[in-house]
Amino acid sequence: MTTEAKLAHGIGLTPNQVSAIGIAFAILSALAYWKWRFHPFLLIAAPLLLLVSGFCDALDGALARLYGQTTAFGVFLDSLLDRYADAIVFCGIILGGLCDPFWGLVALIGSLLVSYARARAEAEGVRMEAVGVAERAERLIILAIASFLSIAWLDALSWGVIILAVITNLTVLQRVIYFRTASKQKEKESSG
Repeated sequence: MTTEAKLAHGIGLTPNQVSAIGIAFAILSALAYWKWRFHPFLLIAAPLLLLVSGFCDALDGALARLYGQTTAFGVFLDSLLDRYADAIVFCGIILGGLCDPFWGLVALIGSLLVSYARARAEAEGVRMEAVGVAERAERLIILAIASFLSIAWLDALSWGVIILAVITNLTVLQRVIYFRTASKQKEKESSG
């Protein structure tokens, strides 16, 4: 990612600009999922745009760290735009009729709560990095693979969303358990 960050810096992009580009690609991906019935090519374009959005999400952080441009606002903005991107893409899939609305909403809620659980736990001083099976990168990969499979078998995306609904909420549960254990340990240490 260092090479890509250097290229982005070389053309004058800031981390926040890369974050903005990422959300733009997420919006385009959502529109492609929503309007796929107008042209089958959109089922190919949607996951490609989603992956570009995910790439931008990784690039903004790498760029910020490499050039010492990490700011509290940048971290906040990146996290906020990631949540918007997740929600927008799931809405596009649901509105496009590519999954059952119930499972789409459960996956959307789970995706948002995975991130919320981490943010809330870390605000209490408990690190949550790599806790759970469905971090954002894994969710994007599952969605992209299911989307590409849906070109040949339309129900693949629906099944991908069901898988995401299950594993995102499982991840939330894993984080709740982890937080409870870690917070009890912190309480013992501070009282002992």
